[in-house]
Amino acid sequence: MRKIAVIDLGTNTFHILIARVEADKVEILHREKVAVKIGEGGINAQVIIEEAQARAISALRHFKAVADEYGVTEIYATATSAIRNASNREAITDRIFQETGIRVKVISGEEEAELIYGGVKQAMRLPQSNSLIMDIGGGSVEFIIADENQSYYKQSFEIGAQRLLDLFHHHDPILPEEVERLEQYLQEQLRPLTEAVMRLKPVTLIGSSGSFDTLSDIYCNILQLERDPAATEYPLTLESFFSIYHDLLAKSRQQRLETPGMIPLRVDMIVVACCLIRFVVEEYQLTDIRVSSYALKEGLLQRVIQLQRVDFHS
Repeated sequence: MRKIAVIDLGTNTFHILIARVEADKVEILHREKVAVKIGEGGINAQVIIEEAQARAISALRHFKAVADEYGVTEIYATATSAIRNASNREAITDRIFQETGIRVKVISGEEEAELIYGGVKQAMRLPQSNSLIMDIGGGSVEFIIADENQSYYKQSFEIGAQRLLDLFHHHDPILPEEVERLEQYLQEQLRPLTEAVMRLKPVTLIGSSGSFDTLSDIYCNILQLERDPAATEYPLTLESFFSIYHDLLAKSRQQRLETPGMIPLRVDMIVVACCLIRFVVEEYQLTDIRVSSYALKEGLLQRVIQLQRVDFHS
Protein backbone atom coordinates (compact mmCIF):
# COMPACT_ATOMS: atom_id res chain seq x y z
CA MET A 1 0.00 0.00 0.00
CA ARG A 2 1.20 3.50 -0.87
CA LYS A 3 0.04 6.84 0.47
CA ILE A 4 0.81 9.54 -2.07
CA ALA A 5 0.41 13.31 -2.02
CA VAL A 6 0.62 15.35 -5.21
CA ILE A 7 0.90 19.12 -4.96
CA ASP A 8 0.30 21.59 -7.78
CA LEU A 9 1.97 24.95 -7.15
CA GLY A 10 -0.11 27.05 -9.52
CA THR A 11 0.20 30.78 -10.05
CA ASN A 12 -3.05 31.57 -8.21
CA THR A 13 -3.79 28.45 -6.25
CA PHE A 14 -1.88 25.61 -4.61
CA HIS A 15 -3.66 22.23 -4.68
CA ILE A 16 -3.00 19.04 -2.74
CA LEU A 17 -4.44 15.62 -3.54
CA ILE A 18 -3.79 12.70 -1.17
CA ALA A 19 -4.51 9.12 -2.23
CA ARG A 20 -4.18 5.60 -0.88
CA VAL A 21 -3.08 3.17 -3.59
CA GLU A 22 -3.39 -0.58 -3.08
CA ALA A 23 -3.01 -2.92 -6.05
CA ASP A 24 -5.36 -1.45 -8.69
CA LYS A 25 -7.51 0.45 -6.22
CA VAL A 26 -7.06 4.22 -5.78
CA GLU A 27 -8.89 5.92 -2.92
CA ILE A 28 -8.82 9.72 -2.68
CA LEU A 29 -8.38 10.64 0.98
CA HIS A 30 -8.12 14.42 0.82
CA ARG A 31 -8.43 17.33 -1.62
CA GLU A 32 -7.69 20.91 -0.75
CA LYS A 33 -6.80 24.19 -2.43
CA VAL A 34 -5.35 27.37 -0.99
CA ALA A 35 -5.36 30.78 -2.71
CA VAL A 36 -1.69 31.84 -2.73
CA LYS A 37 -1.45 34.24 -5.72
CA ILE A 38 2.30 33.91 -6.05
CA GLY A 39 2.20 35.89 -9.30
CA GLU A 40 0.73 38.97 -7.64
CA GLY A 41 2.95 42.03 -7.78
CA GLY A 42 5.68 40.57 -9.96
CA ILE A 43 4.57 38.02 -12.54
CA ASN A 44 5.15 40.20 -15.61
CA ALA A 45 8.51 41.29 -14.17
CA GLN A 46 9.42 37.57 -13.84
CA VAL A 47 9.97 37.65 -10.11
CA ILE A 48 8.20 36.15 -7.08
CA ILE A 49 8.12 38.93 -4.49
CA GLU A 50 8.83 38.30 -0.79
CA GLU A 51 5.18 38.54 0.31
CA ALA A 52 4.17 35.95 -2.27
CA GLN A 53 7.01 33.65 -1.17
CA ALA A 54 5.79 33.90 2.42
CA ARG A 55 2.25 32.90 1.36
CA ALA A 56 3.68 29.95 -0.59
CA ILE A 57 5.73 28.73 2.38
CA SER A 58 2.73 29.07 4.70
CA ALA A 59 0.47 27.04 2.37
CA LEU A 60 3.10 24.32 1.88
CA ARG A 61 3.77 24.02 5.61
CA HIS A 62 0.04 23.43 6.02
CA PHE A 63 0.02 20.84 3.21
CA LYS A 64 3.00 19.06 4.77
CA ALA A 65 1.20 18.90 8.12
CA VAL A 66 -1.91 17.46 6.44
CA ALA A 67 0.20 14.91 4.53
CA ASP A 68 1.89 13.86 7.79
CA GLU A 69 -1.50 13.41 9.46
CA TYR A 70 -2.49 10.97 6.71
CA GLY A 71 0.82 9.11 6.98
CA VAL A 72 1.91 10.04 3.46
CA THR A 73 5.25 8.53 2.47
CA GLU A 74 5.60 10.01 -1.04
CA ILE A 75 5.14 13.70 -1.94
CA TYR A 76 5.37 14.96 -5.51
CA ALA A 77 5.15 18.72 -6.02
CA THR A 78 5.23 20.53 -9.36
CA ALA A 79 5.63 24.24 -10.02
CA THR A 80 4.32 25.85 -13.18
CA SER A 81 4.34 29.20 -14.96
CA ALA A 82 4.99 31.81 -12.24
CA ILE A 83 7.93 29.92 -10.71
CA ARG A 84 9.05 28.49 -14.08
CA ASN A 85 9.64 31.98 -15.45
CA ALA A 86 10.87 33.65 -12.26
CA SER A 87 14.45 34.91 -12.24
CA ASN A 88 14.64 33.82 -8.57
CA ARG A 89 13.11 30.35 -9.07
CA GLU A 90 16.10 28.38 -7.74
CA ALA A 91 16.22 30.47 -4.57
CA ILE A 92 12.48 29.86 -4.09
CA THR A 93 12.56 26.09 -4.60
CA ASP A 94 15.62 25.86 -2.30
CA ARG A 95 13.82 27.88 0.35
CA ILE A 96 10.70 25.73 0.07
CA PHE A 97 12.77 22.58 0.60
CA GLN A 98 14.65 24.06 3.56
CA GLU A 99 11.53 25.35 5.29
CA THR A 100 9.00 22.60 4.51
CA GLY A 101 10.97 19.53 3.43
CA ILE A 102 9.01 19.46 0.15
CA ARG A 103 11.10 19.09 -2.97
CA VAL A 104 9.54 20.96 -5.89
CA LYS A 105 10.05 20.06 -9.53
CA VAL A 106 9.65 22.97 -11.95
CA ILE A 107 8.03 21.51 -15.06
CA SER A 108 8.01 22.79 -18.64
CA GLY A 109 4.88 24.10 -20.31
CA GLU A 110 4.75 21.03 -22.54
CA GLU A 111 4.93 18.67 -19.57
CA GLU A 112 2.22 20.72 -17.85
CA ALA A 113 -0.01 20.29 -20.91
CA GLU A 114 0.68 16.55 -20.99
CA LEU A 115 -0.32 16.15 -17.32
CA ILE A 116 -3.51 18.19 -17.88
CA TYR A 117 -4.41 15.91 -20.80
CA GLY A 118 -3.84 12.90 -18.54
CA GLY A 119 -6.20 14.38 -15.94
CA VAL A 120 -8.95 15.26 -18.42
CA LYS A 121 -8.84 11.77 -19.99
CA GLN A 122 -9.61 10.28 -16.58
CA ALA A 123 -12.50 12.67 -16.02
CA MET A 124 -14.40 12.05 -19.23
CA ARG A 125 -14.63 10.02 -22.39
CA LEU A 126 -13.36 12.22 -25.20
CA PRO A 127 -15.35 12.19 -28.46
CA GLN A 128 -14.04 10.59 -31.64
CA SER A 129 -13.81 14.02 -33.27
CA ASN A 130 -11.03 16.33 -32.11
CA SER A 131 -11.52 18.50 -29.03
CA LEU A 132 -9.62 21.55 -27.86
CA ILE A 133 -8.68 21.17 -24.20
CA MET A 134 -7.96 24.46 -22.42
CA ASP A 135 -6.57 25.05 -18.95
CA ILE A 136 -6.49 28.68 -17.78
CA GLY A 137 -3.89 29.24 -15.09
CA GLY A 138 -2.76 32.50 -13.56
CA GLY A 139 0.54 32.45 -15.43
CA SER A 140 0.01 30.24 -18.48
CA VAL A 141 -2.76 28.71 -20.55
CA GLU A 142 -2.36 25.20 -21.91
CA PHE A 143 -4.03 24.01 -25.11
CA ILE A 144 -4.23 20.39 -26.22
CA ILE A 145 -5.97 19.15 -29.37
CA ALA A 146 -6.89 15.50 -28.92
CA ASP A 147 -9.42 12.76 -29.54
CA GLU A 148 -10.26 9.71 -27.44
CA ASN A 149 -7.04 7.96 -28.49
CA GLN A 150 -4.24 10.51 -28.51
CA SER A 151 -3.16 14.15 -28.47
CA TYR A 152 -2.08 15.74 -31.76
CA TYR A 153 -0.98 19.14 -30.50
CA LYS A 154 -0.07 20.58 -27.13
CA GLN A 155 1.39 23.94 -26.24
CA SER A 156 1.64 26.27 -23.25
CA PHE A 157 1.26 30.02 -23.73
CA GLU A 158 2.33 32.60 -21.13
CA ILE A 159 -1.00 34.41 -21.30
CA GLY A 160 -2.52 33.35 -17.96
CA ALA A 161 -5.27 35.28 -16.18
CA GLN A 162 -2.95 37.13 -13.75
CA ARG A 163 -0.84 38.33 -16.69
CA LEU A 164 -3.92 39.42 -18.69
CA LEU A 165 -5.39 41.12 -15.62
CA ASP A 166 -2.21 43.15 -15.08
CA LEU A 167 -1.92 44.06 -18.77
CA PHE A 168 -5.51 44.89 -19.73
CA HIS A 169 -8.07 45.07 -16.89
CA HIS A 170 -7.43 48.57 -15.50
CA HIS A 171 -11.02 49.80 -15.07
CA ASP A 172 -13.96 48.32 -13.21
CA PRO A 173 -16.09 47.29 -15.04
CA ILE A 174 -13.61 46.57 -17.83
CA LEU A 175 -13.80 49.06 -20.73
CA PRO A 176 -14.71 47.97 -24.30
CA GLU A 177 -11.35 49.31 -25.55
CA GLU A 178 -9.53 47.18 -22.95
CA VAL A 179 -11.38 44.10 -24.23
CA GLU A 180 -10.46 45.09 -27.79
CA ARG A 181 -6.77 45.43 -26.92
CA LEU A 182 -6.89 42.08 -25.12
CA GLU A 183 -8.37 40.41 -28.22
CA GLN A 184 -5.72 41.95 -30.48
CA TYR A 185 -3.07 40.61 -28.10
CA LEU A 186 -4.60 37.12 -28.15
CA GLN A 187 -4.78 37.17 -31.95
CA GLU A 188 -1.03 37.74 -32.02
CA GLN A 189 0.00 35.43 -29.19
CA LEU A 190 -2.12 32.46 -30.27
CA ARG A 191 -0.95 32.27 -33.90
CA PRO A 192 0.63 28.80 -33.43
CA LEU A 193 -2.65 27.54 -31.96
CA THR A 194 -4.64 29.10 -34.81
CA GLU A 195 -2.52 27.20 -37.33
CA ALA A 196 -3.00 23.95 -35.42
CA VAL A 197 -6.77 24.49 -35.21
CA MET A 198 -6.98 25.09 -38.99
CA ARG A 199 -5.16 21.80 -39.53
CA LEU A 200 -6.85 19.62 -36.88
CA LYS A 201 -10.35 21.17 -36.78
CA PRO A 202 -11.48 20.59 -33.16
CA VAL A 203 -15.24 20.83 -32.56
CA THR A 204 -15.64 20.87 -28.77
CA LEU A 205 -13.98 23.08 -26.15
CA ILE A 206 -13.11 21.16 -22.97
CA GLY A 207 -12.31 23.48 -20.08
CA SER A 208 -10.13 22.06 -17.37
CA SER A 209 -10.90 23.08 -13.78
CA GLY A 210 -10.25 26.65 -12.49
CA SER A 211 -12.35 29.38 -14.12
CA PHE A 212 -14.48 26.74 -15.87
CA ASP A 213 -15.45 25.31 -12.45
CA THR A 214 -16.68 28.75 -11.40
CA LEU A 215 -18.63 29.26 -14.63
CA SER A 216 -20.31 25.88 -14.05
CA ASP A 217 -21.11 26.91 -10.45
CA ILE A 218 -22.76 30.11 -11.69
CA TYR A 219 -24.69 28.15 -14.34
CA CYS A 220 -25.92 25.64 -11.75
CA ASN A 221 -27.04 28.48 -9.47
CA ILE A 222 -29.00 30.11 -12.30
CA LEU A 223 -30.84 26.85 -13.09
CA GLN A 224 -30.93 25.73 -9.44
CA LEU A 225 -29.14 22.50 -10.34
CA GLU A 226 -27.57 20.40 -7.60
CA ARG A 227 -24.00 19.70 -8.68
CA ASP A 228 -22.53 16.41 -7.49
CA PRO A 229 -19.27 17.30 -5.67
CA ALA A 230 -17.84 13.89 -6.65
CA ALA A 231 -18.60 14.39 -10.37
CA THR A 232 -15.66 14.46 -12.77
CA GLU A 233 -17.55 16.45 -15.43
CA TYR A 234 -19.53 19.58 -14.59
CA PRO A 235 -22.52 21.05 -16.50
CA LEU A 236 -22.21 24.12 -18.73
CA THR A 237 -23.60 25.08 -22.16
CA LEU A 238 -22.24 27.49 -24.75
CA GLU A 239 -25.44 29.54 -24.67
CA SER A 240 -25.22 29.92 -20.89
CA PHE A 241 -21.51 30.77 -21.09
CA PHE A 242 -22.21 33.72 -23.41
CA SER A 243 -25.02 34.91 -21.12
CA ILE A 244 -22.72 34.74 -18.06
CA TYR A 245 -19.89 36.41 -20.03
CA HIS A 246 -22.02 39.46 -20.94
CA ASP A 247 -23.35 39.68 -17.38
CA LEU A 248 -19.90 39.58 -15.73
CA LEU A 249 -18.37 42.05 -18.18
CA ALA A 250 -20.92 44.69 -17.17
CA LYS A 251 -20.42 44.22 -13.43
CA SER A 252 -18.11 45.88 -10.92
CA ARG A 253 -15.92 43.74 -8.69
CA GLN A 254 -18.42 43.97 -5.82
CA GLN A 255 -21.29 43.00 -8.11
CA ARG A 256 -19.29 40.03 -9.43
CA LEU A 257 -18.57 38.96 -5.86
CA GLU A 258 -22.31 38.95 -5.14
CA THR A 259 -23.02 36.70 -8.15
CA PRO A 260 -24.26 33.32 -6.83
CA GLY A 261 -21.57 30.71 -7.51
CA MET A 262 -18.69 33.20 -7.57
CA ILE A 263 -15.78 32.66 -5.16
CA PRO A 264 -13.39 35.41 -3.95
CA LEU A 265 -10.41 33.56 -5.49
CA ARG A 266 -11.83 34.02 -9.00
CA VAL A 267 -13.52 37.41 -8.78
CA ASP A 268 -10.59 39.45 -10.13
CA MET A 269 -9.50 37.18 -12.96
CA ILE A 270 -12.86 35.83 -14.14
CA VAL A 271 -13.44 38.73 -16.55
CA VAL A 272 -10.22 38.30 -18.54
CA ALA A 273 -10.67 34.50 -18.36
CA CYS A 274 -14.14 34.89 -19.90
CA CYS A 275 -12.74 37.17 -22.61
CA LEU A 276 -10.17 34.48 -23.43
CA ILE A 277 -12.80 31.72 -23.56
CA ARG A 278 -15.10 33.82 -25.78
CA PHE A 279 -12.21 34.60 -28.12
CA VAL A 280 -11.30 30.92 -28.47
CA VAL A 281 -14.90 29.77 -29.01
CA GLU A 282 -15.63 32.41 -31.65
CA GLU A 283 -12.25 32.50 -33.39
CA TYR A 284 -12.14 28.72 -33.79
CA GLN A 285 -15.90 28.26 -34.38
CA LEU A 286 -16.29 25.67 -31.61
CA THR A 287 -19.82 24.33 -31.27
CA ASP A 288 -19.87 22.72 -27.82
CA ILE A 289 -18.36 23.17 -24.36
CA ARG A 290 -17.63 20.66 -21.59
CA VAL A 291 -16.02 21.09 -18.18
CA SER A 292 -13.56 18.63 -16.63
CA SER A 293 -13.15 18.81 -12.86
CA TYR A 294 -9.80 17.01 -13.27
CA ALA A 295 -6.62 18.77 -14.29
CA LEU A 296 -2.86 18.65 -13.69
CA LYS A 297 -2.85 17.09 -10.21
CA GLU A 298 -4.98 14.11 -11.29
CA GLY A 299 -2.70 13.63 -14.30
CA LEU A 300 0.34 13.73 -12.02
CA LEU A 301 -1.19 11.22 -9.60
CA GLN A 302 -1.91 8.84 -12.48
CA ARG A 303 1.66 9.16 -13.74
CA VAL A 304 3.10 8.48 -10.29
CA ILE A 305 0.90 5.38 -9.89
CA GLN A 306 1.68 4.03 -13.36
CA LEU A 307 5.43 4.57 -13.11
CA GLN A 308 5.56 3.28 -9.52
CA ARG A 309 7.79 6.20 -8.65
CA VAL A 310 8.76 9.48 -10.32
CA ASP A 311 12.20 10.99 -9.81
CA PHE A 312 11.77 14.47 -8.33
CA HIS A 313 15.35 14.72 -7.18
CA SER A 314 16.93 15.76 -10.47
